[in-house]
Amino acid sequence: MESVIRLLQASPSLRSLVPVALTILIGIVANQVSAVAQEPESVPDSVGDPLAQGILALLEQEIEAGFTTRGISADFARFRSYTARKLDSTAGKAQTSEVTGNCRLSWYEQLLRNPLQAPAEAERFTRELHTGLRGNHQGFAAALALARRRMDRNEPPPPSFVSVDSPAKAIAIVKQALLDAQVGYAAALAPLSRNEVEQLARGLYPIFTTQAVNGHTLPDRGTARRLCDVMEKADLNGFYSAAEGLAPLCDPDLLGQLAAIPEEGGFVVSGVSGTVLQHIVTPGGDIVIGGRKKNTYDLDKMSTVAAVIDLGGDDEYQDGAVSFQRPVLVILDLAGDDTYRGSQPGIQGGAVLGVSMLVDAAGNDTYHAKDVAQGSALAGVGILIDCGGSDSYLGLRRIQGHALAGIGILLDRGGHDRYHGAMWTQGLGAPLGFGVLDDLDGNDHYYTGGQYLDSYKETPGYEGWGQGLGAGIRQVGNGGIGVILDGGGDDTYEFDYIAHGGGYWLGVGFARDFGGNDKRLGATRQMYNGAARGERLFQRFSNGFGCHYAIGFCFDDDGDDSYNGTIMGLGFAWDDAVGGLIDFAGNDRYEATGGGTQGNGAQAGLGFLFDYRGDDVYLGYGQGNASPSISYHDLPQCGGNFSFVVDYGGKDQYGCGVRNDSYNRRGSNGGFVIDRPSREEQQETAETTSRQPVAGS
Repeated sequence: MESVIRLLQASPSLRSLVPVALTILIGIVANQVSAVAQEPESVPDSVGDPLAQGILALLEQEIEAGFTTRGISADFARFRSYTARKLDSTAGKAQTSEVTGNCRLSWYEQLLRNPLQAPAEAERFTRELHTGLRGNHQGFAAALALARRRMDRNEPPPPSFVSVDSPAKAIAIVKQALLDAQVGYAAALAPLSRNEVEQLARGLYPIFTTQAVNGHTLPDRGTARRLCDVMEKADLNGFYSAAEGLAPLCDPDLLGQLAAIPEEGGFVVSGVSGTVLQHIVTPGGDIVIGGRKKNTYDLDKMSTVAAVIDLGGDDEYQDGAVSFQRPVLVILDLAGDDTYRGSQPGIQGGAVLGVSMLVDAAGNDTYHAKDVAQGSALAGVGILIDCGGSDSYLGLRRIQGHALAGIGILLDRGGHDRYHGAMWTQGLGAPLGFGVLDDLDGNDHYYTGGQYLDSYKETPGYEGWGQGLGAGIRQVGNGGIGVILDGGGDDTYEFDYIAHGGGYWLGVGFARDFGGNDKRLGATRQMYNGAARGERLFQRFSNGFGCHYAIGFCFDDDGDDSYNGTIMGLGFAWDDAVGGLIDFAGNDRYEATGGGTQGNGAQAGLGFLFDYRGDDVYLGYGQGNASPSISYHDLPQCGGNFSFVVDYGGKDQYGCGVRNDSYNRRGSNGGFVIDRPSREEQQETAETTSRQPVAGS
């Protein structure tokens, strides 16, 4: 684009380049202890369980009371101090050990240093993010501002939006958005030299994607680390500014005015078959406006085009790679059952060193791609917003709300949708990346895995790596923030190793489903290509976990849900990490049956499973078990292992054999299974007791 070239030429380094709640006293009998707890207080939020913050305050009190009762508060204090020393000693970019400080986020550190407050922080963050994304363009801008703060970016200026009252005004806003996106893009690259930009353009895709067959590291770690250093040197604020510049394009009023463009004019544009109503040349690139019947767009043959606006019809879009060669591309499709296909990286709201946005306003749409697509970015911005219809998203790697050094957002506003990927998918934050997938409604199916054999040679299965995962890359860079959110419907999540609400290698990840009867199937039932599995059903790390100095949570607000995995899941922490699974309501089933599963901390970890309401079933025997041994860290300096299963209310069944309304030690002194009656059940018990005959009456 001419404007980008001018801005880059102007840069010296790129001149040659283009309430308190009511307090209740819970009476405990036999071997139980007394604990003071607070009943949750309702908070006036429009999404999520209204008692969520109070429920999580109750969890914090329960854990602290457990430490006090067992006399292990000092052990937990050592755990926190040990973690803080680890973080302090590895800060900075110097390679002092396998753990380094490059790409590290301050919010990640805050959460890991304050693990008992982290669940409430995460609940608030996921609620606010979902609230923003389910709103209009102003809400979208608010979500971007929230991402900025959590990713250590500058505070944005207050957003300013203009009213849209005519097609001409709408087109003018599109023109301005293209310019704003290019200005932000140029600002992001301005600190880099010509050679550094060329390194990114040449190396990002092969080094971080095509050469890899497992999720935790890369074959060429040296080059990957150098590329991460270059991306840290870039001004990533510019990418957020570029995304904010595009936010007006998801304004429903703007889309409505564009849909009213008159059906007149007949232009010929290379790469387009079908009616072209307008071809507008602007400083930010060409804008092509297609008619209301079927059009086919071969986007890679439209090299001067920065925006396609299509008014209707069942259209077909081929490729459309966004990269340094074409750094900005916007597609606004206003109606029809459309098909988006391609094999190039950086398509369908994806970008490799670029800025991309795709908004599809209506229809049952199909998105088929390979890598870095469908709201995904490698050093840049990738945004896909689908406003309605039952849609299908298919890709392989780094897709569907994924980001490395930038922002990746996939927002689907309704319909029964299908998401299918193999690795690094569906709300994944890689180093310096903020990745989110938010589906607002419908009975949806999410799948990640089934293609690449897992890297744990001692167990069978496949790599998964997705569905709300903040994942670092070992010996390369610390993890970012990954989030998967679902607003409602009876959903099915299938996933293989290291997936669904977790953090890996100094990353932060969250999964949250706000409603519906949901199934979380640890281990995909078929292979990625639909064939029968070559490996037996086996899955590790899922459903609220932290692995290797990481933190992750899985939340579910309502519905009768099931959670499944094999080992190391369902509120699990491994190697100086924190992991939690919190279900606020419903009759739930926890099906993972492997040892060390369901509210467990290991190798100096804090893991917990908290179920607040319902008649629940816990299969297997590992609930709340804490091993007394640690091999990764020195005892007693690291504090120990801390494991909690806490269940409030209902008639529950435990595979380990504990009774309802009981307080139990599991394994070492750090292991707890705590079953409490709900407040309502306590009242019913008190009333029944008061009606019993008294001796001598």
